[in-house]
Amino acid sequence: MTFYALLAPFIAALFAPVLTRVFKHNAAWILAVVPALLFWHFFGFAEDVSQGERITGGYSWIPSFNVNFSWLIDGLSLTFALLITGIGTLVVLYSGGYLKGHKHQGRFFSFILMFMGSMQGLVLSDSFLMLFVFWELTSITSFLLIGFNHAEEKSRRSAIQALVVTGLGGLSLLAGLLVIWNITGLSELSLLLSSGDLLRESPFFIAAFLLVLGGAFTKSAQFPFHFWLPNAMEAPTPVSAYLHSATMVKAGVYLLMRLNPVMGETVAWETVLPIFGGFTLIAGTLLAARQTDLKLMLAYTTMASLGILVMLTGFGNEKAIEGAVLYLIAHSMFKGGLFMVAGNVDHEAGTRDITRLGGLASAMPITFAAALFAALSMGGLPPFVGFLAKEEIYYGLAHGDAWSILFTIVAITGNALMFVIGFAVALKPFLGPKVDTPKHAHEGPILLWVGPAILALCSLSSAIFSGWFHARFSSPMASAVSGHEADITITVIPHIGVPLYLSLLTIALGVVLYLSLWRLRAGMENLLVAIGWGPDRGFDQAIRGIVKLSVAVTRLVQNGRLEFYITASFVLLAASIFVPMAVAGDWPLVPAFPQLFFYEWLLFLIAVMGLFAVIWAKDRLTAIVSLGIQGFAVAVFFMLMGAPDLSFTQFMVETLSVVILALAMTRLRLSPQDHRSATQTVLDGAIALALGGALTLLLLRVLQVPFDATLTDFFNTYSLQIAHGRNIVNVILVDFRGIDTFGEIAVVMVSGLAILALIRVVPKRSTPVTTESPASLSDRVVEAG
Repeated sequence: MTFYALLAPFIAALFAPVLTRVFKHNAAWILAVVPALLFWHFFGFAEDVSQGERITGGYSWIPSFNVNFSWLIDGLSLTFALLITGIGTLVVLYSGGYLKGHKHQGRFFSFILMFMGSMQGLVLSDSFLMLFVFWELTSITSFLLIGFNHAEEKSRRSAIQALVVTGLGGLSLLAGLLVIWNITGLSELSLLLSSGDLLRESPFFIAAFLLVLGGAFTKSAQFPFHFWLPNAMEAPTPVSAYLHSATMVKAGVYLLMRLNPVMGETVAWETVLPIFGGFTLIAGTLLAARQTDLKLMLAYTTMASLGILVMLTGFGNEKAIEGAVLYLIAHSMFKGGLFMVAGNVDHEAGTRDITRLGGLASAMPITFAAALFAALSMGGLPPFVGFLAKEEIYYGLAHGDAWSILFTIVAITGNALMFVIGFAVALKPFLGPKVDTPKHAHEGPILLWVGPAILALCSLSSAIFSGWFHARFSSPMASAVSGHEADITITVIPHIGVPLYLSLLTIALGVVLYLSLWRLRAGMENLLVAIGWGPDRGFDQAIRGIVKLSVAVTRLVQNGRLEFYITASFVLLAASIFVPMAVAGDWPLVPAFPQLFFYEWLLFLIAVMGLFAVIWAKDRLTAIVSLGIQGFAVAVFFMLMGAPDLSFTQFMVETLSVVILALAMTRLRLSPQDHRSATQTVLDGAIALALGGALTLLLLRVLQVPFDATLTDFFNTYSLQIAHGRNIVNVILVDFRGIDTFGEIAVVMVSGLAILALIRVVPKRSTPVTTESPASLSDRVVEAG
């Protein structure tokens, strides 16, 4: 069943355009059944996983390399799968209302379902190769979604930027997985999880660690790779809600959590992750405070949230891991709901600019309630799951050493700023005096508000029924991330102690900053103007530099002159033969000249005369005809050596080559004299001699290697038995190399069709060719009209 669950979203994507064409936006109700059933399917594993079981399965994919199409379901992958399918159900419904009437709504449904399937496959993958394939599929499908409004330049740029950054990270991840595979000899995560010491003690651990971080940091928008994430807001709001809550940006965090049991407890892990995660947290919240667009405010807080997750994952104690687990679940709920709220406001009021909104609570009461619930969770207030996460975070960080104090301060500052942005998004558009908006605001249809309402209620119920919630989701997930059994017990009832005091300090700081948000925004604006340059601009500069470099290289190596291409090829080929021989000193021995019959000497003399005839020819047509002399001489040699088939083929090739080249030359106006200077002639002659000498040495070296008759014996033995042919050459071409021969024939056929098409496209001349100058001709064309 799990195999079909992995394929289900992709199958649904095939039918989405047809269903949308028939049922219009109501197709969302039908398509949402697929992720809903998947949610129910994965929910069925919750009881077994809560007992500590790991469900694995799969099929042999590439047996020769021990690569399987395999999956792993434990507390970590199960919780992610439930978030992906559960929030995915709500996003599909939300898309039906948000894009109602859009001419490409069916295409959008296909893209979002493929995106869902890619992320689901990623978190369930056990095989390294399967993980990488789905990892790259998330990049490709997110490219399609971010660039959905492809007519807009900003959408295209943002899509390309996300693809380039995450695609490069994917290559880094692939290299890291290959290094891990080489170190451990294991190609599946379920087996790797019990081999942590083997990986950590390897001298190549740092290489694997840095390569894995390259994939995780680019995917989860850690500084300095964060710039693609806010730009991805050019995507429609359903994409933003899904991408920021349960899918792509969480992939990097998932990878770090998955590898924590085997890469954690090292100095590199517990130093790099907290530093980069903490810096990303502070940078993200400060950049969010600068924004006035609701989606951009939320996008930068997603960056900050990913930072705190990375920081906690690398901090190195059990409580920090538990805080990361709770915060990841809480963030998925409140961030998905807030993005949908921002989309509702934009859809119904006509703007997302927070400075142009106010007084919408009476017009959009359900949306306001959902926004308030989500903000309470984001601000870490009871009785919401965000409160549980914040308390557990402070339990994990609040210790007496300087390192813990530093990151406790970072967490308090980041959480306070999150409090500010969460309530700014939830309160400012809805409270205060009514502001005139571009559209007459009112509550949207059920498809628009059912998603944020359900997520808000889930944030509330998860905290109220925390015992049941921890037993089935957060505790098994924390156990999988820690590598040993973990039991989360925190509830909505505050416990007097340091974490509670830090929570109160966070709330107080958040209220102060909220009341002076406009000053904070102005200060950040001035700071960024003073800094000027940033990673986003750096990306554009890097792309321009790559384009300029590629143009320069292309002009150098692809200058449009056939003579240059041939010369460069000959020089490189000669060097590739000479240099290895010179370095290794492996020169072939000069063999004794064979004893020849008089007619063989005659053929040799004819070939040499033909060579000089080509060199001394006064025009190219004579040179082409003379060139055939060598080919015919070689064909006769083949015949004398007992290879009539090869001889006949050589005769045909030489004849056709001479005829075709001669016909081509008659259509060209060629100078009868060689235009090369004496210097150029000497240089070309030297290159020709070098290449000829190199190939001669190569052939001599090959002939001195002991002959391996294995393949010859095979063809001699089986040509008649298997292919029922006595002509071994024909059998090799038609049977043993049948596909290769078919491919060669196909290439010739396609080339012929292309030539035929080009001939038909060229217009026939109805008037004699003009002898006017280009300037006078262009003047007459303009006058004509």
